Amino acid sequence: MNGAVLEILLLATISFLVAFSWTPLLTNFLYKYHLGKKVRAVESAPIMSALHQKKSGTPTMGGLLVWVTTLVLALLFFYLDLIGLVHFNFLSRSETLLPLGALVASALVGLVDDWFNVRAIGPNGGGLGMKHRLLIYAGIALVGAWWFYFKLGWDVLHVPFFGNIAIGLWYVPIFILVIVATAFSVNEIDGLDGLAGGTLLAAFGAFGAIAFLQGKYDLATFCAVIVGSLLAFLWFNINPARFMMGDTGAMSLGVTLGIVAMLTNMALLLPIIGLLFVLESLSVIIQVLSKKVRGRKIFLSAPFHHHLEAIGWPEPKIVMRFWVISAVTAAVGLIVALLDKGL
Repeated sequence: MNGAVLEILLLATISFLVAFSWTPLLTNFLYKYHLGKKVRAVESAPIMSALHQKKSGTPTMGGLLVWVTTLVLALLFFYLDLIGLVHFNFLSRSETLLPLGALVASALVGLVDDWFNVRAIGPNGGGLGMKHRLLIYAGIALVGAWWFYFKLGWDVLHVPFFGNIAIGLWYVPIFILVIVATAFSVNEIDGLDGLAGGTLLAAFGAFGAIAFLQGKYDLATFCAVIVGSLLAFLWFNINPARFMMGDTGAMSLGVTLGIVAMLTNMALLLPIIGLLFVLESLSVIIQVLSKKVRGRKIFLSAPFHHHLEAIGWPEPKIVMRFWVISAVTAAVGLIVALLDKGL
């Protein structure tokens, strides 16, 4: 176990250093080719547009820093292990092949969406519409559900303090629901400098610790590598952001977080660990329903972090307070996992 801890910490550190080292290359590329985010038109989102107009043109696609670093390190250590040079391989069929594949696949889709945003393609010139995104999330989730149910033979859902419950084919729609809801929620919280990065950092850290407690060391290492690269991303994404995460980061990390939650069989802890993701999504859903049913809004702007901006909260204050909340909820989720395991 001591060796596993050392390897996990070492690879997290390597991930941070690698991501930090190639950030100047990524930054120069994004600025050179003017790959800046387009803030939505005033007519479609007047309050948010007014608050964020100053950010128009800030490079997007910063999520490349996270998933490219993770992919490169996974492949590098796989091949180094294959030829017997370094034995730090964390790529395995049962634990990390699916989340890595989902990370890359959804990141590529998100990259296309970011490109659409830069070129003002799509509804209101903002890239893919929400319906299209949800369909993409569902498609990726369907592949993951097939892999879990038919390839890995999983049909059990763990309920903390009660044990495992065999749910048969119901596992497939539940899997899809978890992935789509998580991806949607992470996409919604990605709206302020450092907000998505910090909250995702806490969530992946918590699930990495849970995976470690379960003896899933490859999965724990995978989470640690993501945490390391997220730390490097945050260094440059803190207000005022050098670049934004973009859908290539938010979409891929949301999908991957959901899959990690299913792999640890602790999906029911996801609403605790990622409580802010849930609340942000609920604020959007409530806002949309209120406008359709009552003809008026409940929040000045949704998601909720934009409402806080609209009532005068400074952006750094919102982000740092959300970081504190996400750290607390991640700790609470980890405590529940420990109690459930009887430790």
